[in-house]
Amino acid sequence: MSRNLILRSFALRHAIRNAVRPFLNRTHLPSSLSNSKTTSLFAATIASTLLPPFHHSLSLCSAPANPGVVLVNSEEEFNRILTKIQDNSLYAIIYFTAVWCGPCKFISPIVGELSKKYPHVTTYKIDIDQEALRGTLAKLQISSVPILHFFLNGKKADELVGADVAKLNRITEKLFKKD
Repeated sequence: MSRNLILRSFALRHAIRNAVRPFLNRTHLPSSLSNSKTTSLFAATIASTLLPPFHHSLSLCSAPANPGVVLVNSEEEFNRILTKIQDNSLYAIIYFTAVWCGPCKFISPIVGELSKKYPHVTTYKIDIDQEALRGTLAKLQISSVPILHFFLNGKKADELVGADVAKLNRITEKLFKKD
């Protein structure tokens, strides 16, 4: 009984801290912990009145996709995009990221905003944990994230390693601002 209360208390604190609705139903607990007959009235009240509804979707990227950001899912797709950038002398940003990466989660919305600010620049987002891209990542020597490659007129003009927002803004302003 006390173990069940501790588990629920922990789950509620986690839910409040992360602003999600906790699983209060006994069916979501392991059978060894679900011997309680009722859900805590306090936990149920908190969940139903203070917490927002639980609307969560899973994504394979570090943040939800933005309309101006193109997700790259395969080596073939990446090679086609890179050829297109180089052959057509395009402006582009290739953003290497990972789901588990804290700095990637921090900088991802900023990259999304930049894709809106510079609509003439296409931003491509690549999750480094995708098996289909292992070969390409090895060839490009991508060993840490976040990494952003900036292309100006089809040629790699700059690179940013890490989540330095000031440097990201300086680079994009320098390369992509229309006069």
